[in-house]
Amino acid sequence: MYLGEYRTQLSEKNRVALPKNLRKELDNEVILTRGYEKCILMLDKKHWDGLLQKINQNPLLKMDVRDTKRYLIGGAFEVELDKQGRFVIPDSLRLFSGIEDKIVFLGVGEWIEVWDEASWDAKLENLTNNASEIADRLST
Repeated sequence: MYLGEYRTQLSEKNRVALPKNLRKELDNEVILTRGYEKCILMLDKKHWDGLLQKINQNPLLKMDVRDTKRYLIGGAFEVELDKQGRFVIPDSLRLFSGIEDKIVFLGVGEWIEVWDEASWDAKLENLTNNASEIADRLST
């Protein structure tokens, strides 16, 4: 399980090191794809395959299924981590997420989210201000 928030910086060549606490459960190959709220999703092969299986349980005739496939699978990249856990963020994902310099890695259970620091700070402020209401909605 991936847990925690880690802040770091992108190098000039769009390379970044995944924090050690997050990479201990990962293989050297990961999948990066467009996430929701303009973050990047990072998944290991096992969780990626599980996500694909869940999506594929639905009929292709449904527009939401096709759009989800376009969004997640069409925007996906297989990325290899080096021995220090470094990898290059593909340009299309970097532009999608607005990442320019400062990055936040967020372990959220089955996957890792990669955020532009300013975007994450804004999202976290919103979550903090609305945490009680969000919890109430989940409990009903």
